[in-house]
Amino acid sequence: MCRLIIVKGAPMAGKRQAKMRLMDAMLEATQGQGPGNIAEWCRVNGIEPRTFHRHRARVQAEGSWTPRSRRPHCSPAATPPVVIAVIRELRETLAPDHGADSIRDGLQVRAAEQGWAGQGLTVPSRATINRILDREGLLTKNPAKRPKSSYRRFVYARPRDCYQIDATIHPLAGGAHAVAFDVIDDHSRVWVASYVADAETITAAIAAMSAAVQAWGAPGLVLADNGSAFAHPRRSRDHTRLGAFAATLRERWGTVVIHSSPYHPQTLGKNERLHQTAKKLLVHRWPDDPPLDATELAARLDQVREFYNQHRRHSAIARAGVRTPAQAWTAAPAHGGPGDLPRQHDATVARRKVATNGAVTLAGANRGPGHSVSLGRALAGLTVTILRDGDHITVYNAEGDVLGHHHLDLTKRYQGPLTRAAA
Repeated sequence: MCRLIIVKGAPMAGKRQAKMRLMDAMLEATQGQGPGNIAEWCRVNGIEPRTFHRHRARVQAEGSWTPRSRRPHCSPAATPPVVIAVIRELRETLAPDHGADSIRDGLQVRAAEQGWAGQGLTVPSRATINRILDREGLLTKNPAKRPKSSYRRFVYARPRDCYQIDATIHPLAGGAHAVAFDVIDDHSRVWVASYVADAETITAAIAAMSAAVQAWGAPGLVLADNGSAFAHPRRSRDHTRLGAFAATLRERWGTVVIHSSPYHPQTLGKNERLHQTAKKLLVHRWPDDPPLDATELAARLDQVREFYNQHRRHSAIARAGVRTPAQAWTAAPAHGGPGDLPRQHDATVARRKVATNGAVTLAGANRGPGHSVSLGRALAGLTVTILRDGDHITVYNAEGDVLGHHHLDLTKRYQGPLTRAAA
């Protein structure tokens, strides 16, 4: 059933517009001459004679009636042309990171260097910059893009609480390929290491972590996927087995390796996003010029990594006094490391021993009744690590493998069984 909603005054406005269109069409058809008795025509059609003469003069001069722009001749609050010119310049020079956030950050730097405050110039808002880019035809619209406000971010509280490691493929000249292991700090987004190898192997993964530890220190945790370079090949059958990668990190630095859920790449989202940024920066700096070999790829990645850490604004960490990952690392009041569990303000890490009935108990709010989650009697006696972020918990075994997830119902004590991780 369709309902018609009529706004008060709309029918009268529609009739007036119809009369005006009729008058303009009649004037164009008669080449601006109009009827013989103008006063009588205006009386019959309900149009002011002065309006008729104004339209007739326009039609006689221009051949047709076209509405004139209502834009004011003077806009004191408009962005000055000198600022618009800088916005156009930054849109080109900051590529490929030339969005409104990066442009506004560049404007703030330019304003401080050139003393805009003394010249009466201000840095426009992000929305104004987007409007200027749209008006200049420089804005690439993507209405289907998911808004940032819809995401729920999780970040460790300190640098070195957790590193993420993952590998990606880069093309070489002649159709060959090389693998780059990227390691990123979860808190500050510092790209702590990039190691290039011929294939995704355990040896290369350990070498990448060695480079990261040598440059930025050892983390308390390392988050990796379930690839053969990071996890035991039979981890789905026996979670008690420790892979060579995890065993080496624990032996050398006391670092614990945890694994993402199988077939769930979003867990390593920060590293996946880093892969995209690195490839975008490589293509921008060396367009249509792939590296000849792994050595040249490593040299290029080192240049891009230095720019990423020291100069490139990162929107996920940008705040007052902090715009780059290196600044976020330095500004942190404390750093984590081996032997020191990650500290969270919005999340907690707890160790629990599974009871004989296969359940573990978590503390309730304000020391109220706790919440019991069933892991299964087969895990009775096992000590597990529980990462709690609001009403969501993730349970890990001693080897860092994900046992499962659960969304807590804070109104109930017994939560039911744990949702098992995919095998």
